[in-house]
Amino acid sequence: MPKDGPQPVERELPTDESRDLLGLVRDLVQREIKPVAAEQEAAGVFPRETFRLLSEAGLLGLPYPEEYGGGGQPYQVYLQVLEELAAARLTVGLGTSVHSLACHGLAHFGSKEQRTEWLPDMLGGGLLGAYCLSEPSSGSDAAALRTRAVRDGDSWVLNGTKAWITHGGIADFYTVLARTGEEGPCGITAFLVPADSEGLSAATPEHKMGLNGSPTAQLHFDGVRVPDARRLGDEGQGFPVALSSLDSGRLGIAACAVGVAQAALDEALAYTAEREQFGRPLADFQGLRFMLADMATRIEAGRALYLAAARRRDAGQPFSRQAAMAKLFCTDTAMQVTTDAVQLLGGYGYTTDFPVERYMREAKVLQIVEGTNQIQRMVVARHLAGPESKG
Repeated sequence: MPKDGPQPVERELPTDESRDLLGLVRDLVQREIKPVAAEQEAAGVFPRETFRLLSEAGLLGLPYPEEYGGGGQPYQVYLQVLEELAAARLTVGLGTSVHSLACHGLAHFGSKEQRTEWLPDMLGGGLLGAYCLSEPSSGSDAAALRTRAVRDGDSWVLNGTKAWITHGGIADFYTVLARTGEEGPCGITAFLVPADSEGLSAATPEHKMGLNGSPTAQLHFDGVRVPDARRLGDEGQGFPVALSSLDSGRLGIAACAVGVAQAALDEALAYTAEREQFGRPLADFQGLRFMLADMATRIEAGRALYLAAARRRDAGQPFSRQAAMAKLFCTDTAMQVTTDAVQLLGGYGYTTDFPVERYMREAKVLQIVEGTNQIQRMVVARHLAGPESKG
């Protein structure tokens, strides 16, 4: 192992501009995020100032068009930025991914007038977004959502409850999926809802096993009035909006998972190089060396998988199956690698003196959010073998 510790990831980047961008991100991570990550996570502190800094640096709108204040970067570049952020602190990486997910509906389904009016502030104006699809009784079965929007003149009135909302209660805007028609996926419409809307409130944040700095809460809609001008896409088009958003969002989760896994591997490499047993560094023992090799191989495979899917997206090719595969493989990899990192550190790995126990707790949620890995397997299988038989 190099004497100065684990080396930065060698990245395949398409332009000099993107290489400079990754350098900027690494500098910001080392200066602003990583030094306080453990302390703030333990205290449950949400890093709002960090997100303002990311917004000022243009890092919250990287994959969106420059004409609306975005960075105009390919998705393969944006995802590698996410990976670097998540490796430093998952609350920041995941939060950036969720914000991008919340902007997707407007950017891809909104009218020209809507994008011109609202997107610049969402991408670079210091605002933070959240995405509202899941409900207490409809998580994996998203098409069964019950939050209802009823037209009243030039407005819609929303009633219902959303659950498991990252940034719930602290976001500035919410992309909300609500039922406007019949049961099933065809009766759903998407809305862009300001956080200060009358009748919108957040419950006490959930008490989670990890990601303590990232609030997750239910949102209650009690007669929330939303102008029709804030409807995204056509009435009844909400489910395609949701699925399109999730395909891209799953790649964000995959990149975050690889970042957490890479951080765990780096910590394990540093520890096993320094720690001695029986007069030799731990990294000299073949059994442990093989564990490190397996960890590194899984991480490289996961990174290649999410980048291959991102390049399909950048080329305008279908990527839903590849996104599901990437989310599935990368998050399972993060769980395996962080578990192995705890094992390699032995008793120290189980203490809060080292970050690997936090990485392990955080990795678990990545197998659940934006479609559990069981759902990802269903998505992949449907692409391979067609829909399940109804009989």
